[in-house]
Amino acid sequence: MRFSKLFFCFLAMCYLFIPLPIYGEELASLHSETAVLMDATSGNILYEQDSQQQMYPASITKILTAIMAIEKGHVDDTVVVPKEATEVIGTRVYLLEDEEVSLLTLIQGLLINSGNDAGTAIAHHISGSEEAFALEMNRFIHDEIGVSRTNFTNPHGLFDENHITTAYDMAKITQYALENELFREIVAMKEMEWNGEGWETIIYNHHRMLWDYEGTTGVKNGFVRKSGYTLVTSAERDGMELIAVTLNSPSASHAYEDTAALLDYGFDSYELHTLESGEKFKTDTKKVFQLNDDVHYVQKKGEKSSVYVNDSGLLRVVDENNNRLMSSILELVETEKSNEDVIVEEGEESAEDSNSFFYRILSYFGWVS
Repeated sequence: MRFSKLFFCFLAMCYLFIPLPIYGEELASLHSETAVLMDATSGNILYEQDSQQQMYPASITKILTAIMAIEKGHVDDTVVVPKEATEVIGTRVYLLEDEEVSLLTLIQGLLINSGNDAGTAIAHHISGSEEAFALEMNRFIHDEIGVSRTNFTNPHGLFDENHITTAYDMAKITQYALENELFREIVAMKEMEWNGEGWETIIYNHHRMLWDYEGTTGVKNGFVRKSGYTLVTSAERDGMELIAVTLNSPSASHAYEDTAALLDYGFDSYELHTLESGEKFKTDTKKVFQLNDDVHYVQKKGEKSSVYVNDSGLLRVVDENNNRLMSSILELVETEKSNEDVIVEEGEESAEDSNSFFYRILSYFGWVS
């Protein structure tokens, strides 16, 4: 019986905390093979097209490399460029062997000019080799971000049969990265001076929507022959930030066209709502529960939503069709019920377990009374 309760509790937690798909009418057919549109604040999925299908990511891999470099390294570190970095093919910032470059500069070259050599230099600096860094990448996305259908074998996205991800996973990785202000600052840069020993120039961000789409805040494009054109884009309007991911587009122009269509759909159709920390809710039995953190949800423009809180302290926001938009567990802060003493014989479970986290989840779904 105890195992059964724990099992159902696990299912309930999955139900409560997996971001909700709330997409409405279909978009016109996309050129990209897979795609997803996510609200960056709530994690709600507003549109998806085969978003769990495993694909080759190409250079959007560098989103993860960059945020790991920021979090695991020190951006003012001096990096001595290894020989391996100078031998990497593809887009480069033309690093020279034994050249000394700050980690911050390498991250900028990685994200703005898509430097594969910068990615290799970062990997060697953080973990000692590309292979060791790849192991760290996979541990990081599984443990810190919580995605499960991605496996990276290198820091730059050059093709490997086992280097795979999904549109949904890339949206989650990007959502995590965008919480870091330095990352946001770099992916929003349109250009910067590059003063390396082997290359002095102005580098321009390869993500063209920074120029062409109002509100774009980043983040990264990619291409190798077997992946097609890949694109991850964040954009903000009217206080709502969206993340669009398109994978395996037949051309760069198709990737940008699909991304603009996704973002237009999101901004035209949805709006972000927030229930603020400290807000209190009273049930019919006069129990008072309080939000300890802000909670966010997205709903269709022009539609109304309703908020319900039950006696177990589980808050549920639903739309006009009673579809769940958001759920959260609240803290009991007050009750006006009588002060009846509850006597519990030794070995029995107390009725006070109704205030426990697991009991409240089970109660919410009617699995206990």
